[in-house]
Amino acid sequence: MPSPIGELLLTRNETGLTGLFMISGRHAPPSVDGVRDPAAFRDVSAQLAAYFAAELTEFDLPLAPTGSPFQLEVWAALRTIPYGETRSYLDIARQIGRPSGPRAVGLANGRNPISIIVPCHRVIGANGSLTGYGGGLENKRTLLDLESATLFPLA
Repeated sequence: MPSPIGELLLTRNETGLTGLFMISGRHAPPSVDGVRDPAAFRDVSAQLAAYFAAELTEFDLPLAPTGSPFQLEVWAALRTIPYGETRSYLDIARQIGRPSGPRAVGLANGRNPISIIVPCHRVIGANGSLTGYGGGLENKRTLLDLESATLFPLA
């Protein structure tokens, strides 16, 4: 799927969306066996288009990420970060009851298979700095700027 931040690869199973990968990201998208069927992603494509047009602030899609129990816990916590806001890795670690685990949270964050919808781009360093992002820091800044501009449009 084309997007303002480059090509996106979408994957799903019978339960829901299993992946949203930036083709140009740090982590190569998985090789995909199956049928290429854009019609199977109409709901995802429509919501992503509305998000990039600053018309959607919350996704409503069935998700089916695959990961360890810890990763799933981190990814669930990411979904609680409100649109246009950020949290630090330490904030997420505290939220899931592991205050000594911001590094582990960072690793799980970096392995999030459903970027944008599971908003790993909203996680920043404790000092407010933009830190690593599998889709590249430029894309992270673009997504954060998009959300910020939606909340505080220029007059």
